[in-house]
Amino acid sequence: MNKKQSGFTLLEVLLVVAIIAILAGIVILALNPSKQLGDTRNAQRRADVNTILSAVYQYAIDNNGIVPASISVDTACYASNNEICSIDGTCTGKVNLKQYLVSTTSKYLVSLPADPQNVSSEGTGYYISKDSNNRITVCAPIAENNASISISR
Repeated sequence: MNKKQSGFTLLEVLLVVAIIAILAGIVILALNPSKQLGDTRNAQRRADVNTILSAVYQYAIDNNGIVPASISVDTACYASNNEICSIDGTCTGKVNLKQYLVSTTSKYLVSLPADPQNVSSEGTGYYISKDSNNRITVCAPIAENNASISISR
């Protein structure tokens, strides 16, 4: 009596597993998770830069067009002395906006935003400067994926 057994051989199962592994690898490479994460952090940077710039201009509106005195006149936003300070008190070589924009009444900002990958203990990772016409520029030099994040008004 010959009984025919049905089922898969070990070789067939291994081939299916190998094909699924190859397809999963292709999908993961196509999605490029590191680029997606970088783009997400850049979106946060754009929002933060816009928030800081809006708070500075709201302050200027409330103070007869005068922007915070700690913002220096500089043509390059990315200059090292233009980083926004994140701590109370004085930051050596940084722009202190906390005294102007952050208050208990939250009139302008509850707290200063910080770069998602900020590595500085005193700075926010965002930079600010103004030109001779009081045009303010806020930028994020740590932007990823070759992005340039800078807003001027």
